[in-house]
Order: sequence, then C-alpha cells, then structure tokens
Amino acid sequence: MLKIGEFIYPWGSGHYSRMMRLNDALSIEIKDELDVHFSSKDHVYEKLLKKFPNKKEKIHEILMPTPIDGKFGPSISKSLINILLPIANNPSLIKQIINYLREERKLYNKEKFDLVINDGDMGSNILANNRNIPSLFVTNQFRPKLYNSRSYLYPSLIFIAKQINKATKILVADSPPPYTMCEFNLNFTKESEHKVIYVGHFSSNKIIQNSPTTDLEKLVKNNNFGYWMRTGNKSTNDATGQRYEEVFQQNEMRNEKRIISHARNESSIDSVLGIDGKKYSILDALEKKIDWIQIDIGFLSEQEKDTILNLSKYAVVNGSHTVMGEIMGGKSKPIIGIPIYDEHTNNIKWAEEKNLGILAIKTKHVVKAISKIKENYDDFEDNLKEFSRNFVPNGAENSAKIASEILEEKR
Repeated sequence: MLKIGEFIYPWGSGHYSRMMRLNDALSIEIKDELDVHFSSKDHVYEKLLKKFPNKKEKIHEILMPTPIDGKFGPSISKSLINILLPIANNPSLIKQIINYLREERKLYNKEKFDLVINDGDMGSNILANNRNIPSLFVTNQFRPKLYNSRSYLYPSLIFIAKQINKATKILVADSPPPYTMCEFNLNFTKESEHKVIYVGHFSSNKIIQNSPTTDLEKLVKNNNFGYWMRTGNKSTNDATGQRYEEVFQQNEMRNEKRIISHARNESSIDSVLGIDGKKYSILDALEKKIDWIQIDIGFLSEQEKDTILNLSKYAVVNGSHTVMGEIMGGKSKPIIGIPIYDEHTNNIKWAEEKNLGILAIKTKHVVKAISKIKENYDDFEDNLKEFSRNFVPNGAENSAKIASEILEEKR
C-alpha cells in the first residue's frame, strides 16, 4: 500500500478544488492501493470531512497560517501586525508557524509518507525535503509581480520562493508558454527552472447529466447578458460584490442585463430584478414573462452554470486563475477583470495583453470595457479561439502521471 499526504492551503477555494481533481486522477492512474491523508483547516477542513465521511481519521486539522481577513479581502496592516502580536483570535504569526510545523512534523513522523503533494503549503515542502521524501508542489505562483506600492513584501516573496523550490517537482497548473496565463505570477529563478513542469489547468472533468431544463435556464434563453461571478472566501466574495454594485449604479448599466453568481449555497439570494424595478422569484419572472435586468443566484448547478457560460457574451471576474482558465480556455469567452489581489491583477494584465479580456481597476473602467468588448467582439473571439486550441485542461491527469512515475522510481 502506498501512502500519500495531500496538504491543502486553506485560503480561497482554488487549492481545494485542484487537489480534489488530482485526488480523483491519482486513484485512476495508480493501480496500487492508496492510503491518502489530507491536511488543512477552516472551510477546507470542513469540506474534506463532508466529502470523506468514512475517512475522518485520515483528515487532519493543521492550523496553517493565513492572512487576516479585512472588510474587503485580506488586511495587509492587520496581517503585518500579526507577525509579532496576536490579533483577531490569531496568535502571533511566529507562534502560528512554530505550532503548525510542529503538528505537520508529528504527522510526517507517524505516517511515513511515500509521496507528499502540496497545493500552496510550502511548510510541507521543508519537512519532505529534510526527510528525503519526494514532494510535488502544485501552484500558479512563484514570485508574483507586486503592485500598489507593496515592494515592502518583496523579501517575503523571496523567502517563499526558496521554500517552494525545496519541492522535488514544481507543477504549474497552467498551459505551457506562450499560453501561460499566470506568467506574470511566476518569474522562476535559474535554480528552480529544472524542477518546473507545466502540467495544464485543473479543469473539471465532470460529465454534465442532461437533466430537465430548469426555470432559470428557460428565463435566460434568447437574452443578451453578461455573467458576473463572485468567488473566493467571504471577504473576497464581499469585496467583489461591492465593486459590482458600484458598477450597476452607473447610468450606462440601466439596460445591461446581467446574471450574478454569489457562490453561496443560500436559496434566499435567488431573485430577479425587472426593468420595472420590482423583484420577483425566478418562477414568477418566468410565468409573468418579466423583462428582467438582473438575476441573482446563490448557487448554480453544474448544468445551469454550463448553460449560462455558453449563452453569455462576456464574464466579469475578480481574476481568479481557476475561473479565468475555465472561461477563456474552456468556453472561449472574453473576461472583464476587477482584481482584489496583485495575483489577480497579473492574470488579468496577461489576458489584456493577449486581447482575451480587459483589466478594470475603477468603476468607470468596467463600463468602458463592456462597450469595448461589444464593439470588437470578432477580434476577441478570434484570439480566444487560438487560446482555446492551445489550452491544456488535463492538469490533474498529467500531475497524477508524474506522481505515479516518481513512486515507480522509488520502488
């Protein structure tokens, strides 16, 4: 039996979704019986318990240090203060790191892993390197370019890059150059280049069942609209939502139809805003044939999401790597990016340079971006078709093959 440790960084949802797709691919690629252990905290830990109810003894809660949530995204000031002082129920960062490495060390010593796979957890790289255990580090960042006068964070980027480089292989969850969407977030050093493999995006391989058409799908049919996505943890989701609301207040948006996905499993969010200014349920809007301007959805089914992405003219996102790959590569739709983090800005800037989307820092930029996309839609479509042809979606499968090869070499 082969023992594998999967360490998942709990900030946002991308790390979890990538690792779950990789975990599925491992069970197909590796024919030996696998004993897989998972480690994370907060919402990712809870998701793991829910997904694997019969494997609770293999799911470990380890308090990996994460940024301190602010009102809109991570609070830089609070996170910096937290380096030395406790804040928001978090011990000092130094104390957090010591405790977190101690707990991971205990797990390593107990389980004696044959292979570890780390998605965002660089501490596990250190432990694996010290024990000569092969490790794979899955990422779409190495040394991101910084904006917003945040050059004071550069020393920490150098430190993090050095820890990432302790992995046996660095698996970039993106297509190979020159179609690497996260290019501006990488900037690999010469010391790391021989370890880097561009495995491709970890796109969903779910087969969408042909279920009966839902009321939402019927309502949006034969309409011209944009798809506005709210993603990430609570602070990121809220920050994105507030920026969207500021855009919707602009005069130019009065007749611009939009569907907003809140990424929250709360049916109370579901509503339709009519041109008449009144709110309706989805069923009422469909039955009364309401001329709608905005539809808010808490959580979309896979089928509904697929339908909406296929029908939409463009998608508005915060710059999440996973989401942008899905939309531009999987659906060939232009994006308008309203970034929260510098990582997002880098992804969107790359897309803008390739004429696949538009960066929108301010409210007025979003309105102009919508007009630009509509006026030059054919150009965007041509560029997106080329990007899609070179889009590598099977990152999970390619990573599983690498994991299998490493385990074979170890035998």
